[in-house]
Amino acid sequence: MARRTVQHLEDHPNLSEILGVLAQLAHVGDHDLPVLADAWTNSGMIAAARDRALSTDSPLVLEVLAAFEAVADLFSDDVTGEAAYVTVDPTTTITALKAVRDAIAAAYAKPVLSKAEHTALMAPWRTVFPVGRTEEPDLGPKGDEVRAVLAALPQLAARCHDVEGRAQFDALVELSYVDESDRAGARDSAFQAAVLTSRRRVWALIERSGAEGLSRPCYACGGHGEDTDLRRVLELVSSAACALLVADAVPDAQLALLTRPVAQLVPSQRLG
Repeated sequence: MARRTVQHLEDHPNLSEILGVLAQLAHVGDHDLPVLADAWTNSGMIAAARDRALSTDSPLVLEVLAAFEAVADLFSDDVTGEAAYVTVDPTTTITALKAVRDAIAAAYAKPVLSKAEHTALMAPWRTVFPVGRTEEPDLGPKGDEVRAVLAALPQLAARCHDVEGRAQFDALVELSYVDESDRAGARDSAFQAAVLTSRRRVWALIERSGAEGLSRPCYACGGHGEDTDLRRVLELVSSAACALLVADAVPDAQLALLTRPVAQLVPSQRLG
């Protein structure tokens, strides 16, 4: 099946494997990285299979490249290796991520690969994850609330033509100046909780999802809001969503401090 016959991910004949790999990315643990690195190889056949998987004839190759960017974001701290919580040698991580990218490429490109090519590209990944995830990434004990916050962002992105979205955005800008230093400290504490509970990559996934949601083109004009306060709103919203991720590992007062400003985004439910 050529790339042109697959226009949307939901139409992909290998959808279940693709979703299984993507859902697992944020849950790759530090202990998994050396195993992936040891399993990765680059024979002539595998290199040729990789080239085929990333060719313009491969289904949804632009989505594959976007997934590669997401992997780079999720593991940026691990590759840099400067943070105290990074325990795996960056060179090992860099090799492990080659195995991760091969798995993503193989899952998307299965229709244009031979069985041997697909198996070879997937092999290192399958040494660690023999069975794909059947559920979405685990967003913590308040996952529904995390999703509700993220789901509200497209309306803010359309603030140039959505009156309610404009009002919410402006209100969030004002709230971003309230208790700013206290929130910064609470956010740092929440991130440390994410490190201790092995959720820091899910934290990065939520931040990326928030940035994508807030930068979506307006449904009316297709434009992007360029407000100078965009970064302040994004930090306010992502701090709340990430705090909800670790709601079971932070004091209630810190959770309330970080989530209170965005309660207006999801008025149908109580955050925190």
